[in-house]
Amino acid sequence: MARTEPARGMRDFLPEDVRRRVHVIGVITQIYERYGFEPLETPAVENIETLLGKYGEEGNQLIYKILKRGEHEASGQADLALRYDLTVPLARVVAHHHAKLPRLFRRYQIQPVWRADRPARGRFREFYQCDVDALGSTSAVVEAELCAAVSDVLLALGFTDFRIRLNHRQLLTALLGLAGVPADKHTDAITALDKLDKIGPDGVRKELGDRGVDETAQAKLVELFLGGSTNADLPRLAGLLEGDPVGVAAVANLQAILGLADGTSADGRMAFDVTLARGLSYYTGAIMEIAVPDLAGSLGGGGRYDNLVGMFSKDTIPACGFSLGLERILVVMGERGMFPPTLATTPADVMLACFDASGLGAAIRVAATLREAGLRVLVYPDADKIGKQIKYADSRGIPFVGLLGEDEIRSGTLTVKHLSAQTQTTYDQAAAGAALREALTHRG
Repeated sequence: MARTEPARGMRDFLPEDVRRRVHVIGVITQIYERYGFEPLETPAVENIETLLGKYGEEGNQLIYKILKRGEHEASGQADLALRYDLTVPLARVVAHHHAKLPRLFRRYQIQPVWRADRPARGRFREFYQCDVDALGSTSAVVEAELCAAVSDVLLALGFTDFRIRLNHRQLLTALLGLAGVPADKHTDAITALDKLDKIGPDGVRKELGDRGVDETAQAKLVELFLGGSTNADLPRLAGLLEGDPVGVAAVANLQAILGLADGTSADGRMAFDVTLARGLSYYTGAIMEIAVPDLAGSLGGGGRYDNLVGMFSKDTIPACGFSLGLERILVVMGERGMFPPTLATTPADVMLACFDASGLGAAIRVAATLREAGLRVLVYPDADKIGKQIKYADSRGIPFVGLLGEDEIRSGTLTVKHLSAQTQTTYDQAAAGAALREALTHRG
């Protein structure tokens, strides 16, 4: 027999799972639209050259490549790939449709992406990203508003213990130079530093050595990066980098972002963290990441990527974005019991039951009336014994069962059993919808 479980790192989503996902996506969409972001969707499959070279050495190895089809399949060559993230496809879209888009383009996108990664807690090979990006401006207002929007989302979902870690790629570059790391080793050093929360200081030192960073530079990096940092450390770092205008400007940019967050929900939740690196190679400025206690990894992250669109076009368009990891949010919310008790857990508000097959036509007509009144209605399709039908409704958590016997059909009424209260009421069919909506509001 064929195996029935999904491929490793992929999942089936049963009704309760889907309801939770829809709830979270609804909150995210509503808040992003409050900030003036517009929806966008892109294909699941991209040309492979669109993706290669955009995510760094390790990212390239995690791209799901698609073999050429038909007679070319035997070549083993790939010309397409599954979408790795939503940012590179956005850059392609902006380059391709630049003439149709506004100068200041703000979009959100909630779609699945695929990575050939090793599955772990909260880490899957197919997962949704919830991206929000602003293109066309280099102002620090962009970063401040993105952090505020993401903070609003997390607060609306019930998170209170998160913080937004903040750093700057040009500050990282300046500090790597100050530590004596050669320019051709900067990417290696950033890749190693990005794993600090996963492999710890000793693991980072070992990886730096494996990647060819000498011991003197390792020691200086430990001094600069592994000692912790706060917002108050920014002036000290600016002093260390005196004479490096790019590094000093990066510090000033971070201070501007923190200042502009004043008065937003991100105020007090944003914290400068010199150890934050984020491995993706396309970042050019401020970088952000959401941390919550007891979670290895983050709930999301992002940053400024002013040169990415230019890889697809002669135009240089500044851009900055943030991506929330839907799967990790769902895992944490489930473990912490954060989903609202009002979230639907049943397929219907009322189930219609018939005593025999002759009543099914009437049941369908009554169901249409109840649905017009805004109720979710399930028509039991078989003329089983009434007790069996009621038992099915009870097993699915459906609170009301509408009974349609000969008397009800003839008189235009509906007898409704309230299962948990063990009461029974007969309504005129035309008035049943409003009565049941009221009963749902006050049911015990």
